[in-house]
Amino acid sequence: MRTRPATRAAARPSRRSTTHSTTRSTTRSTTRSSTRSTTARATALLAACAAALLAACGGQDGASVDPGGGVTTESPSSAPATTPARGPTDLTVVAGDGSGTSTTWRLTCDPPGGDHPDAEAACAALAAHGATALPPVPKDQVCTMVYGGPQTATVTGTWRGERVSASFNRTNGCEISRWESLAALLPSTAS
Repeated sequence: MRTRPATRAAARPSRRSTTHSTTRSTTRSTTRSSTRSTTARATALLAACAAALLAACGGQDGASVDPGGGVTTESPSSAPATTPARGPTDLTVVAGDGSGTSTTWRLTCDPPGGDHPDAEAACAALAAHGATALPPVPKDQVCTMVYGGPQTATVTGTWRGERVSASFNRTNGCEISRWESLAALLPSTAS
């Protein structure tokens, strides 16, 4: 019987052990690749869902009041974030508490005045959020179904020299967001 020297056997692994380690290495590599691929797909799906959710809940940046009384929206790149006053503001705010009782205020800005309880804060809220909160929520906007209360309000007149006719309620997340962005203009919803 012929035997191999010990040094050669140790230096060169048998074919069986090489095949086995290669199979194990390939299996690990395939498993890692599969796991990475699944993780990448899950991350991409999560990112796409998050983007869709943010788009659905996004604001109405670039919205402006049309001189003809309607509401138009412009892309954010075509309209400045805050539009300077182009004319007078003279608004009538009619607020209903949901029980049939309503309160009416008149508001002027530049300088703040009228019988609104806090004309300065109301004018500041309009300056900061009027362009996005005065237009109605788009019909195709996805909104959370959260009921914020029975309160309603209408704002009519001129804002920055342009006609406005806006209605507000608290029947879903989008409407609640509009209401809260103009909280200083609209009545408090505290019980």
